[in-house]
Amino acid sequence: MQLSVFGRALAIVALGLCADMANAIDNGVYTITSKHSGKLVEVGAADVNDGANVIQWSANGHNTQRWLIAEQSDGYYSVINLNSGKALEVFDWQTSNGANIVQFEDRGLASQRWQINELSDGTVSFINKHSGKALDLYGFDTSDGANIAQWDYWSGDAQRWQLNKLASVENTPWDPSTTNGAVSHWPLTGSLVTHDPTLAYEDGRWWIFQTGPGIAGKWSDNGVTWNDALAVFPNGLSWWDNYVPGHDGQDVWAPDIKHYNGRAWLYYSVSTFGSRVSAIGLASAPSIASGSWRDDGLVINTTNSNNYNAIDPELVKAEDGSPWMTFGSWNSGIKVTRINPVTMKPFGPLYSIASRSGGIEGPALIYRQGYYYLFVSIGECCKGTDSTYRIAYGRSTDIRGPYLDKNGQDMMQGGGTILDGGNSQWVGPGGEDIMNTDVIVRHAYDASDNGVPKLLISTLNWDSNGWPRY
Repeated sequence: MQLSVFGRALAIVALGLCADMANAIDNGVYTITSKHSGKLVEVGAADVNDGANVIQWSANGHNTQRWLIAEQSDGYYSVINLNSGKALEVFDWQTSNGANIVQFEDRGLASQRWQINELSDGTVSFINKHSGKALDLYGFDTSDGANIAQWDYWSGDAQRWQLNKLASVENTPWDPSTTNGAVSHWPLTGSLVTHDPTLAYEDGRWWIFQTGPGIAGKWSDNGVTWNDALAVFPNGLSWWDNYVPGHDGQDVWAPDIKHYNGRAWLYYSVSTFGSRVSAIGLASAPSIASGSWRDDGLVINTTNSNNYNAIDPELVKAEDGSPWMTFGSWNSGIKVTRINPVTMKPFGPLYSIASRSGGIEGPALIYRQGYYYLFVSIGECCKGTDSTYRIAYGRSTDIRGPYLDKNGQDMMQGGGTILDGGNSQWVGPGGEDIMNTDVIVRHAYDASDNGVPKLLISTLNWDSNGWPRY
């Protein structure tokens, strides 16, 4: 049975609580093992619902026993279950000893935030921000299914937890952007025929991947003069046909290239025009320049029974460094979901963040100075100089939205402030990607060259109110 409150108070004095605590931990994916029982903290029965109970169980390798732990801006940690995408919390804001620990949709509440202290024996304690009480193996029970609760901290083995790190989570996104900088459209030359470009910089060289056969690419030593690169999968991949039977075997749409945890990750989509029978795939390499691309397979797929479309993926790094993915097209619009840092594939709920009649797709999502900025292509593409693509944006303090434009209109209700509506030469700009927070790449149809889609790159500036501009 649990020690009495009086007994625990004596234990705190005897052990010297303050002297037993040291620095906090690195962000990452961890298992959490009780020092007392040797068993792992998990969400019972791999339940994905709000309010599901948190217990201990023998190690089984399931994601319900894995937790994404990341420091938040208040100095406390969120603890997110890698199966459900839900946060570890003290149920119903309770402050009493024995109050239950459950999972719930993460809303940044104090009951969902934890101080994590390294202890002198290499274990850690979890102290809830709201209640000030410790994560506790209730009743010192060593059996599978034993409950996890909170209790006054007294530093016993039932409150000591061993963390085993399975994957890293990166730091806060880098923000090199300039406020009220000069307009800068880059004077591009070379191989410029492009559709849906994504841009990366690696070891002194610029790289672009784009819609085309086998994931077509380009490279540049200065970001201005562009050369064609070899396709990533010039002969396509056999599994694409399993998910998109009408696909031609080579054509790949709207790739996205990002670096994360020391590896280059290339998301891309396979589909046919006007269809929701689509698939997002993933390839990765130790570096872009190596060309050693590994097929990491399917990320997510949709069929005609879905009301959203698995195309136009983009890897997003949240404020706390954890990975997310946004994607989507027309239908019910743009989605965002968490990404597992171990597999770099989705887990947890899908969140709807933008919708619009008449066309919406090609999301690009970045974090900058307290806001998430969502850029989308609205209107219709792929019609040369008859295209009506325009780049619009909104922002939110939460990656899951709501995203509001400069007039306060929700992007789920058709909102979106226009960043780029094109001009007499460059028609239908869209398919945009944002590198860091200060470079925007896109295509537009060149009216002076029979509407051929070409590459455009500009410096992305920001006004004094935190809104993007050229």
